[in-house]
Amino acid sequence: MKQQQNSDLIAIIGIACRFPGADDYNQLWENLENGVNSISEIPRQRWAVEKHYSPIPNQPNKTISKWGGLVEGIDEFDAEFFSISRREAAQVDPQHRIMLELSWSCIEDAGYSPSQLSGKDVGVFMGACNYDSILLMNRNQENVQGHSGTGTWTCMIPNRISSFFNLHGPSIPIDTACSSSLVAIHYALKSLKESECEMALVGGISVLFTSTTYIQMSQLGMLSPTGQCRTFSSDADGYVRGEGAGVVLLKPLTKAIEDGDLIYGVIKGSAINHGGKARTITSPNVYSQAQVIRSAYINANIAPNTVSYIESHGTGTPLGDPIEINALKRAYRQLYQHYGVEKTEKPYCGLGAVKSNIGHLEGAAGIAGLIKVLLVMKYKKLPKIVNFKELNPRINLKDSPFYIIEETQEWKRLKNESGEEIPRRAGLSSFGIGGVNAHIVLEEVPEEVKSQKLKVKNEDNVERSVHILTLSAKTETALLELCSSYQNQIATHPKLKIGDICYTANTGRADFNHRLASIASNEKELQEKLGKYKAEVGTLHATSVPGIFSGKLGNNATIPKIAFLFTGQGSQYVNMAKQLYQEAPVFRTALDECDQILGSLNGKSLKEIIYCKDTEASTLNQTAYTQPAIFAIEYALFQLWQSWGIKADVVMGHSVGEYVAATVAGVFSLEDGLKLIAARGRLMQQLPEGGEMVSLMASESKVESAIAPYAEKV
Repeated sequence: MKQQQNSDLIAIIGIACRFPGADDYNQLWENLENGVNSISEIPRQRWAVEKHYSPIPNQPNKTISKWGGLVEGIDEFDAEFFSISRREAAQVDPQHRIMLELSWSCIEDAGYSPSQLSGKDVGVFMGACNYDSILLMNRNQENVQGHSGTGTWTCMIPNRISSFFNLHGPSIPIDTACSSSLVAIHYALKSLKESECEMALVGGISVLFTSTTYIQMSQLGMLSPTGQCRTFSSDADGYVRGEGAGVVLLKPLTKAIEDGDLIYGVIKGSAINHGGKARTITSPNVYSQAQVIRSAYINANIAPNTVSYIESHGTGTPLGDPIEINALKRAYRQLYQHYGVEKTEKPYCGLGAVKSNIGHLEGAAGIAGLIKVLLVMKYKKLPKIVNFKELNPRINLKDSPFYIIEETQEWKRLKNESGEEIPRRAGLSSFGIGGVNAHIVLEEVPEEVKSQKLKVKNEDNVERSVHILTLSAKTETALLELCSSYQNQIATHPKLKIGDICYTANTGRADFNHRLASIASNEKELQEKLGKYKAEVGTLHATSVPGIFSGKLGNNATIPKIAFLFTGQGSQYVNMAKQLYQEAPVFRTALDECDQILGSLNGKSLKEIIYCKDTEASTLNQTAYTQPAIFAIEYALFQLWQSWGIKADVVMGHSVGEYVAATVAGVFSLEDGLKLIAARGRLMQQLPEGGEMVSLMASESKVESAIAPYAEKV
């Protein structure tokens, strides 16, 4: 079977989400792993349940369901953070607000600051099919405002994101009902492969405000009268609605590897289609579902006997679930024939359904399934289907490769005929109520990518003895919350390394006016210092926590100009900057370059002269060696400061330092500067011993007059 090239593959490098019972993907995984059911009754603040609910089916203007998977705090929004006026914010659909917030979080999760993406060809593809806000905000026809249009139109969700972050790629809303967000993934993949964009933010959202859509779906017989998604179970009686949102950041795999991005998973291929004419416009079509799965596998060039997990559409409807299983079996039979592989006797492909945990998120259902698959790959576990009792009698899994995941279990790799392990692979389905089907095929991060990143880390990143963490926020309260977030992250993820934490915080976060810097040697010390700072904020001791520096940058503050001053001879000592040489790759590279250019100095390398035993210090103190050594150390320090983003507006130097200043300013090349200082040191070393220097505080005319009698000698 022909192998796909990395250039055809797309990596997922960032994730952000808010789902029922989970404010982020870490909480989501905890819920999935523990089999948590996040369904609850609709509170009165959403809509009048007592007015619109009836347990009796088919009652006029009544819904048979009063349950949902709900997200807390959907009415909360920091409008000022996103430069939206209070007046406009009052008319902006929470779907817009949440997607702005999650897009920011997703970019940061990928290790980037939003400013780093500004002006770039980044696409935005968002699935949304919920129009509750339009219904709710435009009920009063006596007070229709412009913002209630731009604030509720779903086309503005991706457009608002592109506008705020200044992203220049395609900005496309997708509405194919329940398959919206997976169809958005499909189109984002095409856009990336056709170079319409270099990265893509992709997601989906659904928020439940009104009883209207509940009543509509109830009248169509879709909703569960008992308020649960019982996927593939014999007591399945419809689905329960859920709300939530997710966003992922996509990037071509080759570029992600080149840039050293954290990769959650790789999308191998995708496909979409429509079922055409069916019994009704909402009837699922077994043939088109099978075809979209088959097309996705062929597009991905993946054989069916190498995929060991399917995140199903799995709504828990008595009709829909059996059709989905039959479509899977049909697709696999055709794929076995296409790839010339034989069926195995033992089931090897587990079936899961996130809807059993959080409900059917409709426009966000696909992205919820995708994020679950990425977490499953990360933790190498297959979470059980919640609410499953026994198999729906209309479903027959006998002699098929599929089995129901009834209990959370380890996700083991399959093996090929040679006994070699196959990368973990998964399929993900999403089927729209109007007939638009989507399926994607994913694979875990290739082992060669993991080993390559580990090799780079081992070779280039020697662990430092101390680290600095910089944090910033728009308000002091937000800064304290950020401190708490980092404390919690360290506590709940003990494998995190302080170097990685600090690097991402320092390079991949936006800078705001309320700022904090903490110096620490390890994770525990950092956690403790952040705790002490939080405890003492607002007291006289807030700025006295050792290793913590904080303050507020004025709104009109300007960046001060920076000058570097390079010192002259006399500042040298044995083993100067040795710790930097051991721990700072940039410094070490610069010093090694100087050493290589200078070559041998009377039989010794520059590093042997600087990093010698104290008993050999006399060599370093000889002018012929002192001057090149000081030059090299100062040049390496300059490169180190530059790598940290501290760049000089002005450079000055004294004696030897003048040559370093001239070199970094571009007057000399590094090679010329080193050769000049080596020659200068050698010539000065040849002068007779016992000479003296004199310094006079006098004008030039007075000095000329004083030395006039000695013109032949001076």
